[in-house]
Amino acid sequence: MSVFRRKKENDYASIEWKIKKKCLDLIFECAKSNFPNEFGGLLRVDSLSKHTIIEVIILPGTISGDSHAIFKLHMLPIDFSIVGTVHSHPTPNTRPSKADLALFNKYGKVHIIAANPFNESSWNAYDYLGNEIEVAIV
Repeated sequence: MSVFRRKKENDYASIEWKIKKKCLDLIFECAKSNFPNEFGGLLRVDSLSKHTIIEVIILPGTISGDSHAIFKLHMLPIDFSIVGTVHSHPTPNTRPSKADLALFNKYGKVHIIAANPFNESSWNAYDYLGNEIEVAIV
């Protein structure tokens, strides 16, 4: 019997994710400042409200290009409040690519893609399987 188990798809279905408006605004500004390249970072939740995203962490050495953001995950701090990733797409498309889905499946519970023009109507959130999920702005 294994002590470790992968969460089942429906284990995360009941989580009501939220994001602070200031954090979402920071994501949009970072995406705009990196345009036409992609921006990438990690999402951190509040230690008290474990499903409210409050901060974006930028890893040292993250590489941005016109169609990719490469995270140096070996630079990741030991921090259990980091719950997922965020990155931008320079196009209006918020759908995850195959590479995005591979990252989602390996790291984190919630993932955000912000697309051009980087505003409140041009982003989506996904679970680790790439299913679109609801994240409320607070």
